[in-house]
Amino acid sequence: MAQGAEGIAVGMACKILPHNFIELIDNSINHLKGKKVEFYPDFPIGGMADFSNYNDGKRGGRVRVRGRIRKEDTKTLIIHEIPFGTSTSSLIDSILKANDKGKIKIKKIEDNTSSSAEIIIHIAPGVSPDKTIDALYAFTDCEVSISPNSSIIDGDRPVFLGVSEILKSNTDQTVFLLKRELEIRLDELNGQWHFATLEKIFIQKEMYIDFKKYSDKESLYAYLHDSFKPFKKQFIREITDEDLHRLTQIPMIRITRFDSSKADDNLVKIESQIKEVKDHLANLIEYSIDYFKNLKKQFGEGKERKTEVKTFENISAT
Repeated sequence: MAQGAEGIAVGMACKILPHNFIELIDNSINHLKGKKVEFYPDFPIGGMADFSNYNDGKRGGRVRVRGRIRKEDTKTLIIHEIPFGTSTSSLIDSILKANDKGKIKIKKIEDNTSSSAEIIIHIAPGVSPDKTIDALYAFTDCEVSISPNSSIIDGDRPVFLGVSEILKSNTDQTVFLLKRELEIRLDELNGQWHFATLEKIFIQKEMYIDFKKYSDKESLYAYLHDSFKPFKKQFIREITDEDLHRLTQIPMIRITRFDSSKADDNLVKIESQIKEVKDHLANLIEYSIDYFKNLKKQFGEGKERKTEVKTFENISAT
């Protein structure tokens, strides 16, 4: 929705207009807060647009887009922002055609476009610049009409949804993904805490000393399971053979250099992280809002709205 999308398939077409990144983020936050979601397209080349009949981007809607025309003096007009969907060359062609048909009267037109649009129109003597501006909107591509058609694939089927519904759906999906990330992180932290506790007891109780008494893995694991039974209540889950295998792989140098206070500090750190993740899960909507706010902070700079939202008066062609 930020970039826009356009395409055609068998009996189906799609035309989603580009929207403002900051406004999309703000409306995702509005949705999470239970507020109204409403936003309009924003075109990267600027201009002005009337979204009175936008219809949330669905079929049957219409957007009127105008370029910006500046009156330099009584004889000169400058187009410095062109409508979305046009180019400077196509715009100039439409002006020349209107001039040939007698719809407008211009003396000369120049294209000084570089990094930004700049089309200079020299008006014929005795012609009103204000009326020429109206005529440019009425008879040339200085005003164009765009028909949006917001269609998407949902569950292998094409559906017609308004852009606000698409945004709400994507926001809900983001919340679901954030929840899954937190759940995965919590599972990882619980695993770290479990093994750190296991390792601490294993080394402090010197369970490794009797390893030489057991010639096979089964009897060794049985010995370790019995050794951990008095500490069973300290663990958050059952001790598995995989846990015991990891214990048996601890290098002797690590055992001899084991620092009990450092191990305790590590457990406290992991417990603090577990508490934080659980708090995020308990307050998932607030966590998701902060996520969107961070996106806006990271990527919103320089993405302010470029297209001015206006209500156009109808220009009488006569």
